[in-house]
Amino acid sequence: MQQLTALYVRYTGEEPASIAQISGAGSNRQYFRFVGNNGESIVGVIGTSRDENHAFIYLDRHFMLRRLPVPRVLAVSDDELRYLQTDLGHTSLYDAISGGREAGGRYNQKEQQLLVSAIRELPNFQMRGARGLDWNNCYPQPEFDEESVLFDLNYFKYCFLKATGLDFHELKLEANFRMFAKDLTAESGESFLYRDFQARNIMLDSDGNPYFIDFQGGRKGPYYYDLASFLWQASAHYSFKLRRRLVYEYYDALKQYTEVPSVRHFVNRLSLFVLFRLLQVLGAYGFRGYFERKKHFLDSIQPAMDNLRELLKMNSGMFPYPYLMDMLRRLTELPQFTQIEKPAMSRADGYKTTDSKVYEAHPQDGPATFSKYDGKGPLVVRVNSFSYRNGIPDDPSGNGGGYVFDCRSTHNPGRYEPYKKLTGLDEPVIRFLEDDGEILSFLEHVYKLADHHVTRYLQRGFTSLMFSFGCTGGQHRSVYSAQHLAEHIHEKFGIEVQLEHREQHIRQVLNAKN
Repeated sequence: MQQLTALYVRYTGEEPASIAQISGAGSNRQYFRFVGNNGESIVGVIGTSRDENHAFIYLDRHFMLRRLPVPRVLAVSDDELRYLQTDLGHTSLYDAISGGREAGGRYNQKEQQLLVSAIRELPNFQMRGARGLDWNNCYPQPEFDEESVLFDLNYFKYCFLKATGLDFHELKLEANFRMFAKDLTAESGESFLYRDFQARNIMLDSDGNPYFIDFQGGRKGPYYYDLASFLWQASAHYSFKLRRRLVYEYYDALKQYTEVPSVRHFVNRLSLFVLFRLLQVLGAYGFRGYFERKKHFLDSIQPAMDNLRELLKMNSGMFPYPYLMDMLRRLTELPQFTQIEKPAMSRADGYKTTDSKVYEAHPQDGPATFSKYDGKGPLVVRVNSFSYRNGIPDDPSGNGGGYVFDCRSTHNPGRYEPYKKLTGLDEPVIRFLEDDGEILSFLEHVYKLADHHVTRYLQRGFTSLMFSFGCTGGQHRSVYSAQHLAEHIHEKFGIEVQLEHREQHIRQVLNAKN
């Protein structure tokens, strides 16, 4: 630690005002946050492996030249056992989506958008990061090959499978392992294989943009691996629908950097890597959990087994390894891996809509048409929720009102006892509506109409526009819809939005952005 502090002093020219250790998960590296007298922070790292540190430092400098989103190495000790890097803050993607994870995989729209941003950035990192990279600097080996596959499969066998007590035929299993390894390496991979691409290794800046860390184990290999690693992370609880969407987003983004295979071929190859990744992480969980007794990894075994059980159920005919498949089915049926349904946990962090680009005026918009309402000041949008039993809200501007949307066609959470005393601002109701999906389809059309209308009002210099959402009681669906449209308009156009949930006696002003 003294040597790391000395490195900091040599780099900054002053003693740190404070030093705090940053907790790590499975790594043997130690991380410390140094804060200077000016309040600026730097992260210091102590690693036990010079070769591993060298790989990270080389890769980081290479990625910086490619202008990829990574921390910048600032200073390195002579023995490369310690180094300093820029501080990317305290918020990881793992932390930012914790509400959805703890709620059993019911991710809200903001969380889903963060996942989409991360997964669409991955092909950029994989393909551009591979250009001009000297693979000999990778640790512990430069390329994903049969030998490395067999190492991980045997890691699973010795560190997890044998620890479960399951009886199996070792020679038959080994024969299937070799067939599996041959299939996984049948296509040459020309991308950077991150290898440990997961939400914990993605940091978010203040705007929610992803930055990648802990890539020192990367090597040359197929891009399927990282996608499988991310989407089948044991504790993430991603739904089938969300996984499918993220696979599509990745596939679509990949087209920008390389020629992509057919969808059928892509999905079939991905399934192989999903199976491989699940076995690989079970091996790691077995070693870190069963042998090193680390609670985090012990807790991760059951969700990983649930993922394996789901894969075997949906893709049983896709894997030509009969003995391996039979053995894995028997493994998932062991009493210690019995599937237990747990109630979703609630959260109290609130909800915000997806960020959008702010509308910017353009000369090609042309001159505005004119009316008696034009040019009297900035546009103010009023958004209301209400109960039809109490009538449609009045328009205080004197313009006669605006759009009125009827939410009563969507599924009503107020029909169920747990939600009767809650509103569309409460997390359980939000998750109910979004998981059902009807309200999202409804708002998708509303957003398109509202965006067009607000754009034209801005072009014409109008000063007032009103949207109202009604439902039976003005408590759940209308509140949810009004809140989300208000935040959507405010984020996209940067104008003042006056929000009123009439029946809830809640008023809010979203001030115009300067």
